[in-house]
Amino acid sequence: MIRFENVGLRYGMGPEILRDISFDIPERSFQFLSGPSGAGKTTLLRLLFLSLKPTRGLISIFGKNRATIGRSELPQLRRRIGVVFQDFRLLDHMTTYENVALPLRVRGRDEAGYRSDVTELLKWVGLGDRMHVLPPVLSGGEKQRAAIARALIEQPEILLADEPTGNVDPPLARRLLRLFIELNRLGTAVVIATHDLTLMDQVDARRMILAGGRLEVYD
Repeated sequence: MIRFENVGLRYGMGPEILRDISFDIPERSFQFLSGPSGAGKTTLLRLLFLSLKPTRGLISIFGKNRATIGRSELPQLRRRIGVVFQDFRLLDHMTTYENVALPLRVRGRDEAGYRSDVTELLKWVGLGDRMHVLPPVLSGGEKQRAAIARALIEQPEILLADEPTGNVDPPLARRLLRLFIELNRLGTAVVIATHDLTLMDQVDARRMILAGGRLEVYD
């Protein structure tokens, strides 16, 4: 699904942030991305989401060479990738339902065609009774689940989650992890960036550890 070969990245004339990064993400796989603060986890996720280009090396995504992907192709490819950001990025003037449905509205879908899908997904993440409230009323954990639902509404082939349990207590972190495991069971490849070793110990999954700009992969 995605392959990195000897990828390097630097900003401007500065030192390389990432060096000789090589790994692949198979279909239906589950992996954790970990490492100390400042190691480059978020930067690597941005490369995966096609919001950055590498300075060198090869990135192949869905069979296409990143270097040759045109600007007009990016939106279509990104729709195959769901992203959960650390800061949620919910719009405060929209209800939970409207935030989750937004990617479909942007694509010009008619609400009658997606209303039941959004409603069922919100129930699946435990927000069935919170779909008509605004984000400022939601707890941190509820915002996190709303952000996950929004990332899933277009049924992505791969989900990237940047510290998805960083702002919640341990019981909720376990609940969110179960959501990711179930999503993976249904066929979506999952990449979770986290520094939470306790969380990683709960799943027998591949670990990709970033340190000093280099990546070690432990299957």
